[in-house]
Amino acid sequence: MRFFRRLLITVAVVLLLVVLWRLLHLLMLILGAVLLAVLLIALARPLSRWLGISGNWALALSVAIVIALIAGGVWLFGAEISAQASALFDVLPQSWQALEDRLIQTSVGRQMMARLGGELLSLAGVIGDVSRVVLSISSAITDVFIIVVGGIYMAAQPDLYRRGLLALLPHGRRALGEETLAEMGLALRRWLVAKLIAMIIIGVLSIVGLSVIGVPSAMALGLFAGLAEFVPLVGPVIAAIPALLVAGGESFEMAMWTLALYIVVQQLESNIITPLVQQHAISLPPALTLFAVIAAGLLFGPIGVLFSGPLTVLAFVAGRLLYVRETLGSEAHVPVQADKDTSPLP
Repeated sequence: MRFFRRLLITVAVVLLLVVLWRLLHLLMLILGAVLLAVLLIALARPLSRWLGISGNWALALSVAIVIALIAGGVWLFGAEISAQASALFDVLPQSWQALEDRLIQTSVGRQMMARLGGELLSLAGVIGDVSRVVLSISSAITDVFIIVVGGIYMAAQPDLYRRGLLALLPHGRRALGEETLAEMGLALRRWLVAKLIAMIIIGVLSIVGLSVIGVPSAMALGLFAGLAEFVPLVGPVIAAIPALLVAGGESFEMAMWTLALYIVVQQLESNIITPLVQQHAISLPPALTLFAVIAAGLLFGPIGVLFSGPLTVLAFVAGRLLYVRETLGSEAHVPVQADKDTSPLP
């Protein structure tokens, strides 16, 4: 009888893992909704304190503020960004062709083209294949809609979902589960706020620098650089590629100035901006962050790379508390300490 019980439990666990594997994309959407809920709650808490209003009204006001900021940004810069993005898609294949023509004129360039010819051609095909981007827009819009709606629901009733998760644990482990959720929530909130500040600074610096250099579509490229900052380590490298291609299509000197700009901006981000904005946030080792990005990409695909930062934060805090402290019995220092008041809203 005991053998069959263990067999059933094993089969159930295997089936659960298979189901979760098939639902990896859905799990990433849930993580996106959690991030949005964390952001809304982080905005609603001070509003509730400062204005003396209830948590629900503060949450509604925070949603209205976020919508107003997005709508205002679209109204002020939407037409310009849209025009520059359209021009960027048009100029990228031309810039790539111009860069190839310049490389062929030098011996070093010809050697590079001969060694990497296949890869370069495939990259050019990807750059020129705008139809893939167009076909994926509807799917991306659907994902964003699901994340927004789910995030608002979670932010409105965070206790409901926390109690649901704790109910899945044995009664004796619920206190540990509640502590872990509180630590993970605080770490995620502080990481997200710090990351948003860094994204804004990087985006503004990139737009100003590219405009001074004279790179076409500077606003679209700078906006992309700010958004790419959300992905640790890999994002800034990805953001530099289209800017270098566009600048290289104009002139070699412009490409060198653009490369210098991105190097300076990333040095400022690594040595000044990030240390300042993350003084009270979780600090992750760079090597751990790099391998976490690779692991998230292998497991979840491109959306895993996008959410590799918050995934690393959650895994880091959970590993310190549940494995290092509880399983190994070692002293586990978590870079953030949970507030005494763990209620979702004041």
